[in-house]
Amino acid sequence: MDHHQPLAGHCVLVTGGAKRLGAAIGRRLHAAGANLVVHFHQSRPQADALVAEFDRVRPGSAMAVRSDLHDVERLPALVDAALARFGRLDVLVNNASTFYPTPLGSITPAQFDDLVGTNLRAPLFLSQAAAPALRDARGLIINMVDIHGRRPLKAHPVYSAAKAGLVMLTRSLARELGPEVRVNAIAPGPVLWPERELDAALKDEIIAKTALKRSGSPEDIARTAWFFAVEAPYVTGQVIAVDGGRSL
Repeated sequence: MDHHQPLAGHCVLVTGGAKRLGAAIGRRLHAAGANLVVHFHQSRPQADALVAEFDRVRPGSAMAVRSDLHDVERLPALVDAALARFGRLDVLVNNASTFYPTPLGSITPAQFDDLVGTNLRAPLFLSQAAAPALRDARGLIINMVDIHGRRPLKAHPVYSAAKAGLVMLTRSLARELGPEVRVNAIAPGPVLWPERELDAALKDEIIAKTALKRSGSPEDIARTAWFFAVEAPYVTGQVIAVDGGRSL
């Protein structure tokens, strides 16, 4: 194994991989030698820019694939695209997510379907579609969960429940897909603020609730993904909270 590029020749599929945490994970695993399949839904400019960035480093080492993760029937096509281009699939990162408040009393079925659809339903059906290829590669699934999958976030009951479901799905898939495939999850704390702006006082309050009294960075999440992919061959069914002690 090339210690500088331990994932050389491997293929990684990241959902929601064009920006934010998905892009940070993709950059870290690409730097470790992996070929990247960057899934996106709306973020084509960011996806194309990221693929171009990867291709400047290693020509032909990345591709972008558009898919609506709510369209479960089409999820196998994401796996097929990876296999057609790179011949294998070693790591699936279920990163794509929707996140917004759903205060009790105002929750709609459409909100429920959207939040559960992206945070739980799509990871299940994409993992199912990817399972044969991952078994062949003795691969890995990384699910992006949330500290609020264990301790609910006020005014976010649907999101919190969906992430709790993904925590259990991580553990269930680890049983179902062993011994060939490892399945683990990362639960970020305050490493990247939501795209809709939070006021400074709220950010300070959240940071004050961490044991380390500071926010983390996307790189903290990416390093944990790298750990699962490269350094953790005997770890499966686990959730690592990368949260500065926020969940204590």
